Amino acid sequence: YNDNLHEAKKIGIKKSVTTNISMGITQCIIFGAYALGFWYGTKLTVDEPHTYTIGKVLIVFFSVLIGTFSLGQAAPNLESIGNARGAAYEVYSIIDKYRPIDSSSNEGHKPEKLEGNIEFKNIHFSYPTRPDTQILKGLNLKVKAGKTVALVGASGCGKSTTIQLLQRFYDPLIGEVTVDGHDIRTLNVKWLRENIGVVSQEPVLFGTTIKENIRYGREDVTDAEIIQATKEANAYDFISKLPDGLDTMVGERGAQLSGGQKQRIAIARALARNPRILLLDEATSALDTQSEKIVQNALDKARAGRTTIVIAHRLSTIRTADVIAGFHNGAVVEQGSHEDLMNKQGVYYSLVMLQSYDKNKEDEVNSETEEEDEEDEGQVFEYEDINEDNADDAPDSPNHGNLEIIGSDNLHRHSSRRKSRRSTKRKSKSKKNAPKQEESFSITDPDERSQRTVLLSLMFLVLGVISLLVYVVMGFSFGISGENLTLRLRSLSFKALLRQEIGFFDDHANAVGVLLTRLATDASQVKGMTGSRLGLLTISVCTLLTAIIIAFVYGWQLTLLILACIPFLIGSNFIRMKAMTGHASKDQKALEDAGRISTECVENIRTVVSLTREEAFFNLYSLSLSGPYKDSIKKAHLHGLTYAVSQSINFFVNAAVFRFGAWLIANCYTKFENVFIVFSTIIFAAMNVGQTSSLAPDMGKAKVSSQRIMKLLDRQPAIDSYSEDGEKLSAYEGNLEFKDTKFVYPTRPKVQVLQGLNVKVAKGQTLALVGSSGCGKSTSVQLLERFYDPVDGKVLADGIDTKTLNLKWLRSQMGIVSQEPMLFDCSIAENIQYGALDREVTYEEIVEAAKAANIHTFIENLPDKYNTRVGDKGAQLSGGQKQRIAIARALIRKPKVLLLDEATSALDTESEKIVQKALDDARQGRTCVVIAHRLTTVQNADIIAVIQNGRVIEQGTHPQLLAKQGAYYALVNSQVTN
Repeated sequence: YNDNLHEAKKIGIKKSVTTNISMGITQCIIFGAYALGFWYGTKLTVDEPHTYTIGKVLIVFFSVLIGTFSLGQAAPNLESIGNARGAAYEVYSIIDKYRPIDSSSNEGHKPEKLEGNIEFKNIHFSYPTRPDTQILKGLNLKVKAGKTVALVGASGCGKSTTIQLLQRFYDPLIGEVTVDGHDIRTLNVKWLRENIGVVSQEPVLFGTTIKENIRYGREDVTDAEIIQATKEANAYDFISKLPDGLDTMVGERGAQLSGGQKQRIAIARALARNPRILLLDEATSALDTQSEKIVQNALDKARAGRTTIVIAHRLSTIRTADVIAGFHNGAVVEQGSHEDLMNKQGVYYSLVMLQSYDKNKEDEVNSETEEEDEEDEGQVFEYEDINEDNADDAPDSPNHGNLEIIGSDNLHRHSSRRKSRRSTKRKSKSKKNAPKQEESFSITDPDERSQRTVLLSLMFLVLGVISLLVYVVMGFSFGISGENLTLRLRSLSFKALLRQEIGFFDDHANAVGVLLTRLATDASQVKGMTGSRLGLLTISVCTLLTAIIIAFVYGWQLTLLILACIPFLIGSNFIRMKAMTGHASKDQKALEDAGRISTECVENIRTVVSLTREEAFFNLYSLSLSGPYKDSIKKAHLHGLTYAVSQSINFFVNAAVFRFGAWLIANCYTKFENVFIVFSTIIFAAMNVGQTSSLAPDMGKAKVSSQRIMKLLDRQPAIDSYSEDGEKLSAYEGNLEFKDTKFVYPTRPKVQVLQGLNVKVAKGQTLALVGSSGCGKSTSVQLLERFYDPVDGKVLADGIDTKTLNLKWLRSQMGIVSQEPMLFDCSIAENIQYGALDREVTYEEIVEAAKAANIHTFIENLPDKYNTRVGDKGAQLSGGQKQRIAIARALIRKPKVLLLDEATSALDTESEKIVQKALDDARQGRTCVVIAHRLTTVQNADIIAVIQNGRVIEQGTHPQLLAKQGAYYALVNSQVTN
């Protein structure tokens, strides 16, 4: 992040210097025009005294002076115009971009009736970002209307790509995809997607209520249909236990729900859509066994009469499919019913054999007892309450910290101010020359008048050159100062964000889009009142003070009159700036809301597109910006009035000076020359002040932004990852214990997730946490990582409360592989290397970790091998490939404690067996905490703890728990395949 900021800083300095050079040239030309006009005007009074009087020349001279000075006032805005042009180029390039697949287009055929016959004909496909890697190589597949086809095969063989082509996220390079005989490229894109329901491997929910998330499936769905869909998806029970029920906020990307709960809501959304074509990509992968069975029954019912394509690694869920297609290397190598493929003993047969239970283990858990009814759902949490730290109003300005930020810029700032003061003195000298102009006009001797005129004209030219040099130096000095300040503010703000506890990001007010908008705009708006703008402000203030002193010397009576008018000028500017500040605060709030909506939409664009909700998000985005727009219209009259007063008051002052000056001259209180001096001095000063008043909008925005930045920098996180406090154990063994642990999420204090959790695991042992989705298993892992602290009880490491341990050290002792793997948009090697940034990682270590995670062979087959970029959040990889890279990242850390939260859930059977062996090897000598719904992966654990409603209801080894015939027995019994 800092490396990119330094690049931006260099460009910013160049921009500032270029802008100030242009401003300096403008000032130089203006002073040159003064010199020319002054010299030529004097010459005309000498050559044609009857035609050109002194009065006419002065009128022309001052008219041109005021006009050119007003032109010079526009120069500071050149930078804004340049920024606007640069932004417009990017914006219009996106707006005008050709869209080969346009969901907003009305073009394309819309058949009156959709049967649901699908066919893939000789499909060849490569992703646009990886054209050298062919995913599908001659795919041929038919799906008859109303039938269910299951796609099986190793992870990364092209199954998910197939259903993306059907939704027309991409077009094939060769071949065609047809629906009811129509090439889908000839069909209306929106119509096609409206008739397809999708449940993906990684379900995406939006930061709104459960009800609205389901409503995204179909806009006109009724409340009764929503409730029915939740019942069919086995989500109704846990939703009904929430305080707000269907109106519960799910958090950004559904962060306040467990993986299984998110999956069930996504299924309910698909069922509410009532589509003709149903696409299920690992739809039940995140569910516990009992929920899976119930939801699978619901999906089986939903499949009736619909064309369905199913992707599943758990082959028990697809045995009833009409056709099972075995994928290998981007093509269908076999297809038929379960019985047909079992008889062929090909790809499908080998996968089934890998998944079959050992006969002896089946005998241990024969169905002596009836399967238990579905267990009570666990607790769930969500966020709705807004922290008092994040109120909508602009924060109070802090009383400390500012000097620390700008301290390193002082040298440039002092240098810049000295240049500004010198510039002011030179401008003041130009004001002192004003009476000399009058004297030159009043000299009667033509030769002396000409000599004096040439001298004063040359002085104007010298002042122009000096102004050019001063602006260049000012641009360089203030440019460096302003860019340094911007860099420091952005860097410190980003670091402060990284420092915050996880609960901070759970807050709706701190959504990713909101924080990114602040990060992008706040520092820039503060810079709007530093840099060159600060130089102009300094010049204006010093010019005004110098002008008042000169005016007092030459005419104190007139000066007192002028000073009496200044409060009106200051008052109008103050009112304007105050109004701008209030508007800037509301405007920023709207930008943050818009940023949140746009970020959420773009981040989850595949889900938005598949739901055909582009228009809905666009309307939300427009609505978030309509408030400030209407507010701006209402306040436009006030803004216009205050700006008009601030600009016109100069002319009222001039009129008063002339009238009062004439009276003073008539009554012999002063000389005409003195009145002229005061008048010309005040004109210069007034125009400078007028120039400053145009900065009022920037001042208002800068004030609000600086307050928000300082509030973030001053915020002390409840769990500080940058803190050096806490103990670092010299010989950490890996003993872990939950001691009467109770926990609620900060944003949902009324819903208790853990209700007295007691479980321990000794060093080198493996603890398996099992239970229904949402019972608190993943929460336990988050407490071990100290993402949160328990509200009561303790989490112990080697008998020591984790709150007293150094946080960075604690986390360095743990390797985690989560249910939804998160990869960064960089190379595969860098993603693996991120697992051990506390030391130098060799290439050999990276390769070894990849081999252990069963991903090395796949990587070696890529054109760029380990240097292949994975895309945003690993978008260029399949779910299984991402999971294996995440496992490699955890293994390279060589942790004392290994945390596996459904670490193999996204893998195909073959990969799961290999990776499970790698994990079993990695667990040797390490403490391991495993969360898994597939109980075959945990049966060798030293301790298996069954969690229900946030507490352990039974624990022991696999044989011990089977002998008890309790909750664990029921879970295992329900997983035994026929």
